[in-house]
Amino acid sequence: MTDTTHTETDDAQGRDEEMLLPQLGLDRRDFMKAGAAAGTLGAMAGCTGLLDRDDGTGAGGASGNADAHVPPGELDEYYAFLSGGHSGDIRVLGLPSMREIMRIPVFNHESARGYGYDDESSEMLEEAGGYTWGDTHHPRVSQTDNDYDGRWAFVNDKANGRMARINLKYFETDAIVDIPNQQGTHGACCVLPDTKYVIGVGEFRVPLENDGRSLDAPDEYGSVFAAINPETMNVEWEVLVDGNMDNGDGGKEGKWFFTTGYNSEGGVTESEMTQSDRDMVKAFNIPAIEAAVEAGDYEEINEVPVVDGRQDSPLNSGSDPVVKYIPTPKSPHGVSVTPDNNYAIASGKLDPTATVIDIAALDEVDDPEEAVVGRPRLGMGPLHTAYDGRGHAYTTLFIDSQVVKWDIEAAVEADLGSEDPVVEKIDVHYNPGHLIASESYTADPAGDWLISLNKLSKDRFLPVGPMHPENDQLIYIGDDEGGMELVKDKPSYAEPHDASIVHRDKIEPAKTYDPEDLDLEHTAAGEESVERVADDRVEVKMYSMRNEFGFPDITVQEGDTVEMQVTNIETTSDILHSLVIPEHDVNIKMAPQETTKVTFEADEPGVYWMYCGFFCSALHLEMRSQLLVEPEG
Repeated sequence: MTDTTHTETDDAQGRDEEMLLPQLGLDRRDFMKAGAAAGTLGAMAGCTGLLDRDDGTGAGGASGNADAHVPPGELDEYYAFLSGGHSGDIRVLGLPSMREIMRIPVFNHESARGYGYDDESSEMLEEAGGYTWGDTHHPRVSQTDNDYDGRWAFVNDKANGRMARINLKYFETDAIVDIPNQQGTHGACCVLPDTKYVIGVGEFRVPLENDGRSLDAPDEYGSVFAAINPETMNVEWEVLVDGNMDNGDGGKEGKWFFTTGYNSEGGVTESEMTQSDRDMVKAFNIPAIEAAVEAGDYEEINEVPVVDGRQDSPLNSGSDPVVKYIPTPKSPHGVSVTPDNNYAIASGKLDPTATVIDIAALDEVDDPEEAVVGRPRLGMGPLHTAYDGRGHAYTTLFIDSQVVKWDIEAAVEADLGSEDPVVEKIDVHYNPGHLIASESYTADPAGDWLISLNKLSKDRFLPVGPMHPENDQLIYIGDDEGGMELVKDKPSYAEPHDASIVHRDKIEPAKTYDPEDLDLEHTAAGEESVERVADDRVEVKMYSMRNEFGFPDITVQEGDTVEMQVTNIETTSDILHSLVIPEHDVNIKMAPQETTKVTFEADEPGVYWMYCGFFCSALHLEMRSQLLVEPEG
């Protein structure tokens, strides 16, 4: 079924072949200028079209069949893990309500959880580079046999070259690795079917021995693809490649992993990076890379084995190269593997098409370009693609401010550049980047809901000054005959990127902590202690429960280092306590059966109230203790 209804902007843009195809003579700067203007008009036309249209077909159509209402007291069907962007955290939403349930701090400090303030999390952040901020982009949930297993979520720090792991039993970050030899970890995904590695896709080309000796030698720069052990969060090996990498996704069988790339020229300025009319998708042969590492065919750089995967590498000259370079139109952006593992699809960004790569053919062809079996023409600015499990792909069109639904096999059968595979388009508001369908990254997507993460909201919400929220929009995609239906808007703080949607049955969060899962010793009532372990160090172990701490007061000396370890001995879920000592910048959280430790300096004599920061009972205000700091001498 092909789309029979188009927006006026869609028609106007579709007539201008030169605008749509930068390789036909329009340079990148002019293309982006033209695209920005067209995108602005397209966004506004999209809003008008949605309000005017009620026939349930075509762009912005709505069949009215979606039921996204979740009554008070009832639970959502899905968890959605959305990046928090510059906030450095992960947002957890319920779907289809789009209610925000929780925020999980990752690369940021967060006082309600005491994250970055207690000893464990502050040490983890310090050992992972000591940065004060991060930029989360691509949350990915671990899988077993190509289905979500509820163990972990992983997310990259685009800004600082890090990868973090989130424990989904407790919905908290438990490990962060600062990836050596990599600046700008843009892509993040897993090697499937069983999460053998978590992959950090490095974007920026830098000298791998970045010690100042290669400041004026760009030909010595490189970007690396990093394989991280999900159990230990150690970087096992890296692969050096030509050009800059962008996004990535893994095949479902564990052999191939794909990344998009730009700057195949190896330039450092815009003019140098945009001379060629095409770039490369890189297909990483995981078994071949592992064999190279096993054989010692690598250089150890900053204590990590680095395999040479550049095009002229000897490791790419044989019948089983470590990396295959697949030509695509200029600067492809997103890449994702279809649920059946038949194809990897790269979005054009500066080209109106998507490139469909036959994964099986990669093992058969001598020239990787021969594995390209489809290139449907989708619209202006295709960025990312998701799947419904019924043979359809959904791609965001950044400049057109639309999501396009298209038939994958029809794209393989059609001529390159054909619009025939397009089924339907829907207007979104405005300029979408990533999108995600329910369980799209698995081998068996649910295919009922899709979230479009839009970069601009403009007039969709109450004005809040020059910095506007962004707009996450929920779209119902479960009715192929009725068409896509825009259901909800949700404002989001700048700047989220990607998401994963997981059915609630596949995640089993704990309601209280299991003391066996914690490194710190549990302190029960009657086991509390205050011990001076050195001339200038005091260690405190105590409990907290409704209305009281383990000690009514604690006395130390001016200049003491105080290590305070507190166990919440509540067994009832949802009864949080915290220990707050404002004058010493202490604010740590203890959920039921959790033990938390904080270390600080008692550097000023005086009386300092310690209190619980969570309203836990009618006598909450009376839940307090005193830290008494005696003057030195």
